[in-house]
Amino acid sequence: MTLLPKKSLTLLTVITVLSGCARPSGYVAINGFAQGGTYTVKVNLDGTGLSPEKLKEDIDAILTDIDTTLSGYNSKSQLSRFNRGEVFTPSPLFEKMFSVSREYCRMTGGALDVGAAPLFDVWGFGFTSDSLPPKQMVDSILSSCGIMRMDSTLSANMGKGYKLNFNAIAQGFSCDTVASYLKKAGIRDMLVDIGEIYCQGLNPSGKGWSVGVDEPIDGNQDKGKSLSGIWESDGSACGIVTSGNYRKFYIKDGKKYSHTIDPRTGYPVTHNLLSATIVAPTATDADALATYCMVIGVDKSREFILSRDDLEGYLLFSEGNKISSWASPGFEKMMRSQSSSK
Repeated sequence: MTLLPKKSLTLLTVITVLSGCARPSGYVAINGFAQGGTYTVKVNLDGTGLSPEKLKEDIDAILTDIDTTLSGYNSKSQLSRFNRGEVFTPSPLFEKMFSVSREYCRMTGGALDVGAAPLFDVWGFGFTSDSLPPKQMVDSILSSCGIMRMDSTLSANMGKGYKLNFNAIAQGFSCDTVASYLKKAGIRDMLVDIGEIYCQGLNPSGKGWSVGVDEPIDGNQDKGKSLSGIWESDGSACGIVTSGNYRKFYIKDGKKYSHTIDPRTGYPVTHNLLSATIVAPTATDADALATYCMVIGVDKSREFILSRDDLEGYLLFSEGNKISSWASPGFEKMMRSQSSSK
């Protein structure tokens, strides 16, 4: 499944994959292709009896199921069929994602709305190339799209012309789904990186997993080259996701148009928040709420993060010609100096 590139996190651990004929144990890294890129799953197999080969087979099957259900770039997926107006019986996975998305829309007051897919398309950040739509077009689309305009049951919306785009939460959801499988398999030390990150337990050094937050410089595609900060987990289960406006944008007539669209206005955001990193109980929450912060801007994001006992956050924003940062108390306690990242 190919999703919009939001990833601004860099893994800072290296694991040697064990090989040989003996029963596999210890830490291994499973790699593969998913969602238009690659994935890495790092786990401690001690006490599980699982082989790396079986692990990869099962993970690939999970990600294939998600791709054939939720990808807007897979023309045969259920999402693509729904967006084309076809009528079919949606899978439980599709129904679940729709229900979860409605709750995020309600919770954020419409700032996070997967039903705003036509707005992303018309601005060139959905499943189309970039464009600069006239105000009349934006207004017309804004008045007719949105998940809260739809029936609460996905199947009841079939063939009615609605469109959905799960890019804001699908990668986090994928991480959680793989992590759930790993937990059921008896694995307790894990890091799941599928564009976004879920981690739990300890790394091979017996410490929390380390994740670097990239410097939000426009066009920066070289992950890990320049870090703004390094976060280290305390071993508890959580998702950590960064959303930003510096890797997906275009410039027309000297003006920058970011891929973060405010579904409430129909226009790309224009505030000074460059990236938002959220630590939450699940990668789905972290994914969704990092995007939410990018919609609402620095001040409201700070207030929102501090209002939630289950969240930590790290905001990078422009102030004149410099980049400034703000970290919630809990996030700040878990940041390390870059010199100690190895």
